[in-house]
Amino acid sequence: MPEDSYHVDFASLEWESPLAGLRCKARRWGGKQLRLVEYTPEMPPHWCDKGHIGYVLEGTFEISFEHEVVVFHPGDGVFIPPGPEHRHMGQAVTNVVRIVFAEDI
Repeated sequence: MPEDSYHVDFASLEWESPLAGLRCKARRWGGKQLRLVEYTPEMPPHWCDKGHIGYVLEGTFEISFEHEVVVFHPGDGVFIPPGPEHRHMGQAVTNVVRIVFAEDI
């Protein structure tokens, strides 16, 4: 993939399954990692401290922040600030949720 291209051919990448109820495809791009993540309700709610930006492609995803619960639908952007002071817990609401994330490496 050319570095100046905005197209990421996720179809050519293999799925990885780091947790039950979750699978993902990742591609390094300069100082970032782009991930296509697929969640199902079988994935237990999980904590994540790492800052990242995401875009919901399919399904409904719920994130419990310290002071509020936010529900994300297809087309919504997701921003998680970095640092332990912004811990959150996410879980799938629908049968399948697909989100593309961009994370600093």
